[in-house]
Amino acid sequence: MALFFIDTSSGHVATQSQLIGAGLSPADGLPPRPWLRIQGTGDATTMWYAVMRKRERGIFIGTLVFRHSPHHSLLLEQGWEEIPVSEICAPAAA
Repeated sequence: MALFFIDTSSGHVATQSQLIGAGLSPADGLPPRPWLRIQGTGDATTMWYAVMRKRERGIFIGTLVFRHSPHHSLLLEQGWEEIPVSEICAPAAA
């Protein structure tokens, strides 16, 4: 179960605990911009939810959606991309 965040400039997706572990977020708070919380339930798991992203007006936005639902199919038709679970991680240190 996790809170998911998206880097609005790169489209990179990570969980709050991954960002804290990488030193990109304070242990008791939210990561700074360009990280933005993906709206959805705070107890999401990638077993049931797909993490989706789309580039809009020059930035990336994200959402959580139940896998294999009509809404999931609609988002894919509208150009949203499902993020593979293996790609949900904190970015490498610069």
